[in-house]
Amino acid sequence: MTPGWALLAGVLVAAGLVALVAGLRRSTPGLRAALDRVGGAGGPAEAYEEAPRLGSASERWGALLQRHVPVPLTPGQRRALRLQDKSVAELYADKTVMAVIGTVLPALLGSGASWVLTGHVGVLPAVAAVLGGALGFFVPDLLLLRSGAETRTAALEALLVFVDLVTLERLANASAPQALLRAASLSQVGLFVQIRTALERASLEQQSPYAELRRLAESLDLPELADVADVMQLDETGAALSGTLRARVRELRDAHLTAEQIRASADAEGMTIYMTLPAMAFGLILLTAALLQIVLG
Repeated sequence: MTPGWALLAGVLVAAGLVALVAGLRRSTPGLRAALDRVGGAGGPAEAYEEAPRLGSASERWGALLQRHVPVPLTPGQRRALRLQDKSVAELYADKTVMAVIGTVLPALLGSGASWVLTGHVGVLPAVAAVLGGALGFFVPDLLLLRSGAETRTAALEALLVFVDLVTLERLANASAPQALLRAASLSQVGLFVQIRTALERASLEQQSPYAELRRLAESLDLPELADVADVMQLDETGAALSGTLRARVRELRDAHLTAEQIRASADAEGMTIYMTLPAMAFGLILLTAALLQIVLG
């Protein structure tokens, strides 16, 4: 290596170390952004952004990576995480693990293959490590995107169970706020946790729980929850809620069943192509034999 290249490599390594130290230093938050966050400025997603739960070393590392890696999450990703009761720090911890795996495995495999085939290790393992690390970093995003429909379906089914539990609490002569809170306390499913957190927040702030549930429904893009809040608010007018709740949950179940039947029909139609492949292969075999006889005969 010539002195010029050695000097350039040293400069790049020193610049990388300086950038790493500067990135790991805690920065002073902007006063305006902090005041806007405290004052509730922003959309529903910002209002329901939860503090990272740093219960393990991986989550602490994920929170550190979240602060210093400029890869913002989309509203759909944040919504899916809240429905799964999963923090952003956990997602970034998964990103870290997948990035390490994607970096190490291609580097080891590429180095071994290069050594066996050429007798020396070239630049290919380094390129494979960089590409594998970049792909591994975004694998959790792809998995979260693929689970979006299943997560929403599970949330809707959990909401139907929640409405049934609220109805039972109302039949036990509980008030509307008590019925909501007791029903939300009976499970640790992601939607139940979100509803319980919203109700507790409304109680601490001495605000109406129904408005808080509507904000949560807007944040989660779950309009059915807003309908439940509208029905429960009728308690303030002295209306009987048990029959209304049962009618509403029946409508929601019918709509959910119809959507599932439509999706099942679409999946069944998509599988017909695989049913025709054996017949096409068998017909191709017969046609090939006949064409060979015609050509060779």
